[in-house]
Amino acid sequence: MRTYPAVGTFHERPREFYGERKQMTKKGYWVAMVDIADQEGYKDYIALNKAAFDKYGATFVVRAGKSQVMEGLPANRLAVIEFKDYETALACYNSPEYQTAIKAREKHAKAHLAVVEGV
Repeated sequence: MRTYPAVGTFHERPREFYGERKQMTKKGYWVAMVDIADQEGYKDYIALNKAAFDKYGATFVVRAGKSQVMEGLPANRLAVIEFKDYETALACYNSPEYQTAIKAREKHAKAHLAVVEGV
């Protein structure tokens, strides 16, 4: 049986070999269930939330589409919105732009929304 010499173990290699390990930032998410009573009126909310979503770099991971609520009360729209981190997700929700959008939404829909940190 032929053996090969070890080139170096994990502990023998200099730190520069591996490079600096970057701390991965956890994403922030909005998880929303929305029950829309007036589809036409809800369009006002959609138009207004765009300013906040653009400003804070929001990306839809889930928006409407097929869904089935397995437990709890159903809603007719589900959304998961991703942000660069939890703090940005909170900042977007609390922004004047989004607070204006909420006022428009409340006239036409009820929402359950949570801001959560990813893994």
